[in-house]
Amino acid sequence: MGENEANLPNTSLQGKKMAYQKVNADQRAPGHSQYLDNDDLQATALDLEWDMEKELEEPGFDQFQLDSAENQDLGHSETTDLNLDSIQPATSPKGRFQRLQEESDYISHYTRSAPKSNRCNFCHLLKILCTATILFIFGILIGYYVHTNCPSDALSSGTVDHQLYQEILKTIQAEDIKKSFRNLVQLYKSEDDMEVSKKIKTQWASLGLEDVQFVNYSVLLNLPGLSPSTVTLSSSGECFHPDGRPCGEEARKDSSQDLLYSYAAYSAKGTLKAEVIDVSYGMADDLKRIRKMKNVTNRIALLKLGKLPLLYKLSLLEKAGFGGVLLYIDPCDLPKTVNPSHDTFMVSLNPGGDPSTPGYPSVDGSFRQSRSNLTSLLVQPISASLVAKLISSPKARAKNDVCSPLELPNNEIKVISMQVQTVTKLKTVTNVVGYVMGLTSPDRYIIVGSHHHTAHSYNGQEWASSTAIITAFIRALMPKVKTGWRPDRTIVFCSWGGTAFGNIGSYEWGEDFKTVLQKNVVAYVNLHSPIRGNSTLRPVASPSLQQLVVEKNNFNCTRRTQCPETNISSIQIQGDADYFINHLGVPSVQFAYEDIKTLEGPSFLSEAFFSTQSTTVEEMDPFFNLHETITKLSGEVILQIANEPVLPFNALDIALEVQNNLKGDQPNTHQLLAMASRLRESAELFQSDEMRPANDPKERAPIRIRMLNDILQDMEKSFLVQQVPPGFYRNILYHLDEQTSQFSILMEALECCKPLAPDETLQEARSEVLNSINSAQVYFKAGRDVFKSILDGKN
Repeated sequence: MGENEANLPNTSLQGKKMAYQKVNADQRAPGHSQYLDNDDLQATALDLEWDMEKELEEPGFDQFQLDSAENQDLGHSETTDLNLDSIQPATSPKGRFQRLQEESDYISHYTRSAPKSNRCNFCHLLKILCTATILFIFGILIGYYVHTNCPSDALSSGTVDHQLYQEILKTIQAEDIKKSFRNLVQLYKSEDDMEVSKKIKTQWASLGLEDVQFVNYSVLLNLPGLSPSTVTLSSSGECFHPDGRPCGEEARKDSSQDLLYSYAAYSAKGTLKAEVIDVSYGMADDLKRIRKMKNVTNRIALLKLGKLPLLYKLSLLEKAGFGGVLLYIDPCDLPKTVNPSHDTFMVSLNPGGDPSTPGYPSVDGSFRQSRSNLTSLLVQPISASLVAKLISSPKARAKNDVCSPLELPNNEIKVISMQVQTVTKLKTVTNVVGYVMGLTSPDRYIIVGSHHHTAHSYNGQEWASSTAIITAFIRALMPKVKTGWRPDRTIVFCSWGGTAFGNIGSYEWGEDFKTVLQKNVVAYVNLHSPIRGNSTLRPVASPSLQQLVVEKNNFNCTRRTQCPETNISSIQIQGDADYFINHLGVPSVQFAYEDIKTLEGPSFLSEAFFSTQSTTVEEMDPFFNLHETITKLSGEVILQIANEPVLPFNALDIALEVQNNLKGDQPNTHQLLAMASRLRESAELFQSDEMRPANDPKERAPIRIRMLNDILQDMEKSFLVQQVPPGFYRNILYHLDEQTSQFSILMEALECCKPLAPDETLQEARSEVLNSINSAQVYFKAGRDVFKSILDGKN
């Protein structure tokens, strides 16, 4: 879009010249004089009127037309029938010149007869030339005065902004990110995350970020016990650690930290001896099938990670009556190049925040609930190699490289004893927060979030990538700020602590400042885990931000040799965006590189925190070019949201997403479809009002812009529902994964009700969705009514 705007003035001038010659040539009647007569003003007016419409039809103006329907393959004919005359510069692709040729009345009306006298024409021409000369000189003086006193009007604001963004982003270099990453990795061995926090605070302050400070919270952490958990086979008495190695001093000394940190934070603790029952992925259908065959009360479930949120699957197992869970990742769910047989991992059973202060901040004086565990189940993550020993299967992959999933035969009875040891302690979690104050709207915040190393947990090296990228953007931004430039809105930079234990740092900060954030946060840019692979770029964004992400990704793609089709989705993601999406209803965006083979496997495998080698990130991105790309893409989105007069959010895309979610063979959705249709109609009309000030500076009355932006930033709040299954997003605009396109709460209710007739659970889920759609429709209509009343008052 920026390139089109930059070329627009020259294109318009060429179009005017061509149009002028064309109209004069076709309108001149046979025998017409070469001199102007009294009808010239009418002819000139016609020429200028046609020229103006011709100019509006230049290619550069195509960007002002709504194109959201083109980016959504909905199969609805009404997508192309939007009648948004207020934002479309031309109503006919042919233009008025084509109609002049087709309608003889126009031509005959402006056809002129031959002049009566050459002398009269000469005098008349002389008068016109003198008048034109005076006006020409007077126009030059006015133009010079306007140009010198109002230089900002001479250039397109979009072009200026685009040039400014590129000046900032071009200073981002892969080598600088690499140095920052390596410096951070050196601090990884520290058990005290304050060392990392101090390093980040010092670096951000030295770059010039304003008011960089620690925000500390005393929270309840569930930590590993003094000795590793164990699994013992009752039949043979063999004892194993979670990684599959026999119990013994040598095994503990070789990898004492890995063994200790292979645990489920906030699990119940103790010992349980019971039969192991293979529940596969723990889906509702799996449990129904198993409960028909066996008594599952107080048994131990052998559960695969993936396909659905872990908290949801554990809630089903707990409800069914299981007493313990052995959790593992099937090697068949991972790429062939990955060998996780002996890898141990950590998971957190905390939905978010300090468990001892649920729903309110953990500040001095707050009442603390006694919640050392968040489930009655004993949960222990184990390696695939230990699972193979429990089911007497030596290999996960069979001949011809065809993977055989791990599975315990139904007729085989295995009894084990599992021991889970954890310790609950109050610890300090530290956030690092700084900002760049906005110029015109300092009370509107764009929050950019990364996370840093948390002690007593697995973190891999993703935190170092996350921190290096946010620091690289700050380094590029601050020199421009020091010259006097500032964004319109405030940019808040946050490095969160306690992420591995359930996004504790971001939740506590959000709960602490909830009243302010609910009103003032515009968007959240997530930098949680930017490099998970190196084969494909995978953006995730709220529906209202997807078009902006497409624009930025396509622009970046033109600078690369390969330009794959952009695949942007609104799906549940891991990390600290959770609170802002699900409790504040804030539009969010995340860019990350993934392994395409991993994307083909089950979702929610990223819930596991692995202990990886320090070279893993550098193996995936040895020259840190992927880090540089993520920094620039995220940076340009941040700058545009922080600096555009009208927030670059798309209201219509929310309505289209709702309609997409109701496609398929879902029963009894006619009321939902009718409500979704009304939502789309309201969104179309609202967006036509939105586009006017976005495209025309003359429409940008400050009060109108402020009200419009307030509506745009709160659009997703209508889709926050109160009750959802554990692990599901409260913001129902987000899907569980890329394989599902239905509302997640409707899908879950349908699965639970099969094969029975719809019950209260399904009716409640439909009611939640219906009320959300209705709330959004009323919201858009009310916003449009306010704009209309303001315009009527002016008139």
